[in-house]
Amino acid sequence: MRIAILGAGSLGTIVGAYLSNGGMDVELIDTYEAHVQALNEKGATVVGTTEFTAPVKAITPQQKSGTYDLVLLLTKQLYNQAVLEELLPFLHEESVVCSLQNGIPEQSVADVIGEHRVIAGSVEFGATFIEPGVSQLTTEYTQFKKYAFQIGELNGEMTERIEQIKTVLDHVGGTHVSDNLVGTKWSKLLINNAFSGLSAALNGEYGHILDDEVGIVSAVHIADETIKVGHANGIQFATMSGFDIASLELHSAADIPERVRTFRTMMEPSRLLKASMLQDLEKQRKTEIQYINGVVPQHAVGTGIATPFNDLVVKLVQEAESRQGVPTFEENIRLFAQLIETETVK
Repeated sequence: MRIAILGAGSLGTIVGAYLSNGGMDVELIDTYEAHVQALNEKGATVVGTTEFTAPVKAITPQQKSGTYDLVLLLTKQLYNQAVLEELLPFLHEESVVCSLQNGIPEQSVADVIGEHRVIAGSVEFGATFIEPGVSQLTTEYTQFKKYAFQIGELNGEMTERIEQIKTVLDHVGGTHVSDNLVGTKWSKLLINNAFSGLSAALNGEYGHILDDEVGIVSAVHIADETIKVGHANGIQFATMSGFDIASLELHSAADIPERVRTFRTMMEPSRLLKASMLQDLEKQRKTEIQYINGVVPQHAVGTGIATPFNDLVVKLVQEAESRQGVPTFEENIRLFAQLIETETVK
């Protein structure tokens, strides 16, 4: 099986190192030329909760050749249209593209390369890019080897190809096949919406949201909007670590205090996290906000469901992008306080 890792950044470097170590025929593809050069000259180095170096083959996108049987898609969704159109000549009829991106990109990926080529995937481990050729595994090693990926067919079927891809990814870490991977990605989207989105919109770590009454109540409303819109689109939210994500839906304002307590318990271990979207803003880069919080208002069209909290997150992050700066917590938290007051009056 000929494999490509398209977007060999922090996650892709680790995946490529393990696949190469496992004897797989894999190419790491990335636009960062210094990174590609370091990978070829020194190998892919993994540090953090484990340490090793594996020889790998890395190329830039312009150096692609032949066709790939499996493509692990790890680029940012911002570039999907161009990236996938460039990939098309290097796919054969039975090629499979596994979308391992944030959000729920599967339909847009299918629109370019064909639905029959797409399977859904979810990355369950964390990584940080250190320098060209070096990536840090931030997830505890035993957990990583137990639970690194979820994958699944879009229709939930158990197929021969999904089992083959599981065998490949098991060289990296624990890989689980799901019959509701789309539901899993919506559940992860909910957490990203509520905390990554607010982290970017407010310029704070997750702990700042947990500790601020307006911040945490806003997270509850963002989650509620995501659930309501998901249900309206036929989504069955998957449980996460045994927790029923759909139970976070609000049925009345009286539910808010209990949802706040639940979020504070669930997210306490993640209080030091800072959203990658906020890191993008700090580096004056465009974010994936339209593919995270923006998914909810997009899917709300025609449902009659209002999404004011997700809308406000998108607006504030896009404003920060436009001025190439970062938001101010004190200023933006007041806007969420006003929105909470407005929604309470309704």
